Amino acid sequence: MIAGADEAGRGCVLADLVLTIALIDDKNTLENLGLKDSKLLAPKKREELDKIIRKKCKIYSYTITAEELNQLMNKHSLNEIEAIKIAHLINKIYEDGYKINILYVDSPDHIASNFSKRINRRLKKELIDKINIISEHKADYKYPIVSAASIVSKVMRDAEIERIKQEVGYDFNSGYTSDKITIKFLEECHKDPKVKKYIREHWETYKRIKESAIQSSLGEF
Repeated sequence: MIAGADEAGRGCVLADLVLTIALIDDKNTLENLGLKDSKLLAPKKREELDKIIRKKCKIYSYTITAEELNQLMNKHSLNEIEAIKIAHLINKIYEDGYKINILYVDSPDHIASNFSKRINRRLKKELIDKINIISEHKADYKYPIVSAASIVSKVMRDAEIERIKQEVGYDFNSGYTSDKITIKFLEECHKDPKVKKYIREHWETYKRIKESAIQSSLGEF
């Protein structure tokens, strides 16, 4: 089987990071669907493609919550965490009786091939070097199977973001560090226990907001 791996939510300061591996036994069945990086598709189109992808591909996903990320980042880099969880999914795929011939993965490492090595180191011993893992920059543009994984991850994360908005009673928009609405929300609500469990505490954006709040409190004192 041919597989593709990608994530959604890596650059966010709020909520989950979702990783997906999509598997298919004939890559050509995805060629004419117009698949591309999920960020280049409108939400409605992503949802339509998500349904098609799930019919054509076997899907394995792992959701890393903000709370889990906060714990893991005490010991590991974000790139290493992604490699650990992708390896976890590969191990699960083999436990279920599937075999991967090639896994294409979108690489977050500066040297793209290093990400393959990270994943290999985290696999079960009997699987190390048995899978051809090809990690490349912009793999979600190059390979439809990686685009499929990107779309599934994005749709899953977007659904969770909407659920969280309902829970906290605030439309904070995307959750990304470049989003002014998200930043305003964090500045106003980061101390709220309902919000705090969704904050990625190791992100510099959050650290700056927290430090600014402390300095403001000291100034008032």
